[in-house]
Amino acid sequence: MSEALGITFEEIDRAGVVTLDRPSRLNALNREMFEALTAHYRRWAPAPHIYGVVMQSTHPTVFSSGGDLKVLHELSEQGAFEAIRSFYRAAYTQVWTLETFIRPNVPLINGLCFGGGVGISLFGTHCVAAEGYKFAMPQVGIGFLPDVGSTYVLPRLLGWIGTYLALTGRAIGPAEAFRLKLASHYIPSSCFGVIKDAISDNHPVDRLLDGLHRDPGEGDLVKHSPVINRAFSAQTVEEILERLDMEEGEDAAFACETAAEIRKKSPTSLKVALRQMRLGRSLDLDEALRLEFRLASHLVKMHDYREGVAARITGKGRAPEWRPATLAEVDEEAIERMFDTPLEDELRLPERFFVA
Repeated sequence: MSEALGITFEEIDRAGVVTLDRPSRLNALNREMFEALTAHYRRWAPAPHIYGVVMQSTHPTVFSSGGDLKVLHELSEQGAFEAIRSFYRAAYTQVWTLETFIRPNVPLINGLCFGGGVGISLFGTHCVAAEGYKFAMPQVGIGFLPDVGSTYVLPRLLGWIGTYLALTGRAIGPAEAFRLKLASHYIPSSCFGVIKDAISDNHPVDRLLDGLHRDPGEGDLVKHSPVINRAFSAQTVEEILERLDMEEGEDAAFACETAAEIRKKSPTSLKVALRQMRLGRSLDLDEALRLEFRLASHLVKMHDYREGVAARITGKGRAPEWRPATLAEVDEEAIERMFDTPLEDELRLPERFFVA
């Protein structure tokens, strides 16, 4: 695979090795990269000589910053909505490919892992977080939705922390990720070479990773769990903000900071994300991905997506101008229609046919 793609694929003895190698773009993912991942995982799935797959990054502090917003901005400015939808179709198809890939899959993450980067790493058999690991789903800040399976994953986290992560876009470190089971192991990055070599040598992966795992501590959010659960169990975004505004005592500062962060996000995206979190517990992953594609197909044509991506890429730090600008102005019936109205070309996912 050409290095110009920004991702390389090798076979080293019994291991398939995927290397994210687009450092100048912080390993931002484009449609071609998602499609290449899907093609190689499908090729390796039935291959008897492949024991497992290792995924790594050449960037010292970034695993993947997510989808390539520069490309998406250009397409949005051109009104090339079908091309944008093809990007998300490829992304969600790769999530499902990884979910159905039952050989050991071990991403080695020692840096930012945001948005689409979560989609290419979370749904395998393992997920190794090192000291520099940072997880976030920040899409409500660009007028979009927490996707790549977030509809399925986030509502299943402890308490209401998934809703908190969806509405704030907050980044969390390895201790919190391990506590929430977003990472299967916490292992120092100095051991990454050992892991890759061992998988290449067909070493049993569970015994290997369990032996290298270290206690990452309890994380930063444990002490705030009560206020997170009190506020984010509310039925509307408005009520969540009201509960945060009413917090007093030792959690008041955290609640105030959280409310301020939410108020920066797209009101439309906040409404969509909260509804996702409420529905997600009852959906299988394939159902969640199909729903996300339906929602994405609507949102990419809306003002907030174009504005949010543009503000991030060309805005030099300016705050996006959301339309509508307030939660009260969001058309609740229009939000419901996004969820309930099928597309003519819904996302189609293959059956679980991969075998070891």
